[in-house]
Amino acid sequence: MTKADRPQSSREELLRAWERNLPSVLNQNDQAKVNLDQGDERALRITIQTAGRTGYNFDFKCTYMDDREVDVQLVDVESEGQSVDERNEQIQELISDYVRHIHECAQMVIPVTHA
Repeated sequence: MTKADRPQSSREELLRAWERNLPSVLNQNDQAKVNLDQGDERALRITIQTAGRTGYNFDFKCTYMDDREVDVQLVDVESEGQSVDERNEQIQELISDYVRHIHECAQMVIPVTHA
C-alpha cells in the first residue's frame, strides 16, 4: 500500500468514527470495542461481545487495503474467557454476520477515510 492508498484521516479520527458508527450496525444488545492495532498502522482490532447467555467474544482484525476497502479476519472466539471451536454452525453464522456488519461500518466511515 502506498501512502496515497492509506486512509487520509488520522488514526484517532478513524477510531472515533468506528466507535460512533459500529454500534448502529450491530444487534441492539451486542457490545463492541474498537482499538488501534499497535503492530499495524493500517488495522483496527474489533471485539464484539454477543448479547444473551452464550457470552461469546469475537475478536477481529480489520485491515484497510485502501481508503475504501477493508479485509476482515477472525482472530479468536471466546466464551467465559476460554477459546471455543469456531467451526460450530451457530458460531459460523455469527462470524458471517459480524464480518458483514464490519464491512457496513467501513462503508459508513468512508467520509473520514476518503476525505
